[in-house]
Amino acid sequence: MRFLGLDLGTKTLGVSISDKTNNFASFLKVIRFDFEDYEKALEELKQIIKEYKITNLALGLPKNMDNSCGFAAQRSLKFKEMIEKNIDIEVTLIDERLTTTQAENILIGMDKKRKQRKQIIDGVAACLILETYIRKRNINNE
Repeated sequence: MRFLGLDLGTKTLGVSISDKTNNFASFLKVIRFDFEDYEKALEELKQIIKEYKITNLALGLPKNMDNSCGFAAQRSLKFKEMIEKNIDIEVTLIDERLTTTQAENILIGMDKKRKQRKQIIDGVAACLILETYIRKRNINNE
């Protein structure tokens, strides 16, 4: 039983994975696809789920600062539906406001150049999403 964290964009899907104890999140990969080709992203996601025996997904929900759902949030909601139609797996939406900013700050703190940051920022944001999911799950299980 392991978890994945997902940060969905229009051309990338950041993926993070939990350790075997489901206490820590680490960067796994960034899935790249043509603009809004979510079918391709889903196919690669299916392979990862099978390979790592994933039981739960934490998908980032990028709400607006006023808590409303804009275009980006709608995209995540539709992707959640796609996943649930094609894969028998639990998908939990996680509020991901400011995770990309946090990820950027982490990478700057690690002295990563702009080009390096661009390659992995979605994966780092996925780690933050998964860490939030793990914390919430642990609190609810106490």
